Amino acid sequence: MDRKTETSEPRKGLLIIDMQNGSFTADSRRYDPEGVVARINALAAAFRKNGLPVIFIQHDGTKLDEYIPNTHDWQLLADLNVEKQDLILAKEAHDAFYNTELETKLNALNVGELVITGSATDFCVESTVQVALSKDYDITVVEDAHTTGDKPHLSAEQIITHYNFIWGNMIPTKGRIELNTSEALIASLV
Repeated sequence: MDRKTETSEPRKGLLIIDMQNGSFTADSRRYDPEGVVARINALAAAFRKNGLPVIFIQHDGTKLDEYIPNTHDWQLLADLNVEKQDLILAKEAHDAFYNTELETKLNALNVGELVITGSATDFCVESTVQVALSKDYDITVVEDAHTTGDKPHLSAEQIITHYNFIWGNMIPTKGRIELNTSEALIASLV
């Protein structure tokens, strides 16, 4: 099914990537984790209130002996509000589309625009943004609802600022990509 030929207007879907215990430890500190979780929860509540899908992506790192399903590290953060109607999909690569049911589920839900949040900005979020663009989805990256950790050469805040700049200045071949704040997105759904 081609979402671009649907008779009804394609709708938004909220994608929450890898907000898992194993990414938020003392050894893998993230930038503003409480704020990011609060903003993701507010976005998810607004999406649900408007009948829009909320999709959690969980990384399965079994091949590397990390993020093994049903372990503490693999579980979603306890502070995330996950509801029964939300979809939860597993992935084994940085890209949330690779060898997953994500695209099939998005097509079934008539989702043509992905609102992307999560962790880590410079790995799984970035990979998913790039692949979604190549699949001609419209993309909104929530500039204050993705996070990463410090690297030897850049702070997490600098990395987030860098990727927000990149995404805000990309020119896709089809569709669009834009940045928006969680507050502005929530207001636009009302």
